[in-house]
Amino acid sequence: MKRAIVMVIDSMGIGAMSDCRDFNDTPECNTLKHVCEFNNGLNVPNMQKIGLGNIQDFKGIAKEPNPSGQYGTMLEKSKGKDTTTGHWEMAGLISPKPFSTYPEGFPQELIEEFIKETGCGGILANRPASGTAIIAELNDEHHKTKFPIVYTSADSVFQIAVDTDLIPLQTLYKWCEIARKILDKGDWNVSRVIARPYKVIDGKPSRISKDRRDYSMVPSHTVLNDIKNSGGKVIAIGKIEDIFSKSGITHAIHTGSNKEGLELTLKAVKNELELSKIAYPDYREVKSTTGDLIFTNLVDTDMLYGHRNDPKGYGKAIEEIDTFVDDIIENMTEEDLLIITADHGCDPTVEGTDHTREQVPVLVYAKNIKPANLGIITGFDYVAKIIKEHIF
Repeated sequence: MKRAIVMVIDSMGIGAMSDCRDFNDTPECNTLKHVCEFNNGLNVPNMQKIGLGNIQDFKGIAKEPNPSGQYGTMLEKSKGKDTTTGHWEMAGLISPKPFSTYPEGFPQELIEEFIKETGCGGILANRPASGTAIIAELNDEHHKTKFPIVYTSADSVFQIAVDTDLIPLQTLYKWCEIARKILDKGDWNVSRVIARPYKVIDGKPSRISKDRRDYSMVPSHTVLNDIKNSGGKVIAIGKIEDIFSKSGITHAIHTGSNKEGLELTLKAVKNELELSKIAYPDYREVKSTTGDLIFTNLVDTDMLYGHRNDPKGYGKAIEEIDTFVDDIIENMTEEDLLIITADHGCDPTVEGTDHTREQVPVLVYAKNIKPANLGIITGFDYVAKIIKEHIF
């Protein structure tokens, strides 16, 4: 059975796009380059062997004279610098119109409808903010009023934070579902509603990553749908099922960390996942005429380190990812294709805490692949193209 394995290192961009100023970014942003420089080089021998260091000069990542795979740089066609836009384009769906952002906060009519439909009584914040900062600032008032903290960012997101020792997690999820329905029926064009649960641990509000959920707009059609419709399995690891609103997915499992996501990806490659436990209720196994897709998002680089301006943690996260690459390759069959890439940038060394509009690396490996420098590729949909060529 042919399989494609896609691993997205969330936000590991490699340099500003030419239109970065249209997205309020500096031409100097380069997430991987700056993380390498800050850490005086990174130890990533497995991605280095495929050809990561051949793409451009990254301190500590050597150029490989005999790379084991193909390597290149992908430029985004879609107008955006967010997770949804990047992943959708990888799956073959271009977004020519950017999602809407709300730098002044959400309009009052939207907030009033949210309060009415959820019955939450009121909201706090309603402004762009760093999630960790806004939760720390408003935690006391949240406990006093029991109102959810609603905030946004430079991205197209409607984020809802609650202390789940105060407001049950399932209530938070329900409020997010209601927000998604309100946004979808109006002309708000908001990419994602994000549930941001937290708890007060040792006196400090701390977000609970494993319980985060994203409620994205539903994509029209992607390569995931093509694979599912042909009888193949689409195994979503991490927040992939949220990014695609379950469209085109047959099996899904959320993760609480990159390490868990990598362990699950390795299990999937080794056919050790208990698929019956993570299959969608409507999934019915049939004999596939094509192949399967294992699709993993590794979010820690972005969520824990990029947005928090922590280049040291970012570097360690990349090194951790690399330690799994050799095991994944070792357990691949002759009919497997591995793609390692990113969805946007989030340079932790430049001013601000938002995503950065960047080009991304792409590494492609298979047991019998002909090594090649892919050069500059226009479109993240190159990923969908080579998945189709491999599977169909």
